[in-house]
Amino acid sequence: MIKTVAKLVLKPLVKLVYRPRIEGLRNVPRKGGVILASNHLSFIDSVVIPLTAPRPISFLAKAEYWQGKGVKGRVLRSFFDAIDAVPVQRGEAHLAQVALDAALEVLNNGQAFGIYPEGTRSLDRRIYRGKTGVAWLALTAGVPVVPVALAGTDEIQPVGTRRPRIRKVTVKFGEPLDFSHLHGQARNARVRRQVTDEVMAAIQALSGQEPAEVYNEVPKAA
Repeated sequence: MIKTVAKLVLKPLVKLVYRPRIEGLRNVPRKGGVILASNHLSFIDSVVIPLTAPRPISFLAKAEYWQGKGVKGRVLRSFFDAIDAVPVQRGEAHLAQVALDAALEVLNNGQAFGIYPEGTRSLDRRIYRGKTGVAWLALTAGVPVVPVALAGTDEIQPVGTRRPRIRKVTVKFGEPLDFSHLHGQARNARVRRQVTDEVMAAIQALSGQEPAEVYNEVPKAA
């Protein structure tokens, strides 16, 4: 019941308060498995994309969000359920494949899955080199990739702040990238790199961000 109410309230509320500029909704397939690959500027990105997309989008989220106690715990569980988040354990190297397997299950069920190929948020607004998990998913599941560009989300909740602000947000959905001719080549590192670079180039073309041309590293304090 709480999840249903949250879904009905969140989307119109976000649009009313933030009035996001949304472009390219027609580029998101309404049915079938699809990956939405986005640049990453803020924690709030995983809220903005599901609430502006034309269909439910699942993102991975820390399992701890579902394990809280009391009223706060119930609110968090309801919120992440409402945006179709998928709980995963984090913190160990081998769990990266566990996370990819969870994403693959979403895609194999004909659903949409959101991913940030950069791996972590950009703190300097540049766009970083993509990690090849997005390619592994696309090639294994045989689904298209829709590039997504966000702007302004880093101003809603900058790193170190607890309360969101009202700022202008833009969400651009690009034309789907079709890698069906490479389906089944997920184990080929060269092909994964090629596909990932193509996805990142499409995201960068939409966002206009300066390419960093290196991987983005998680801050040591994180």
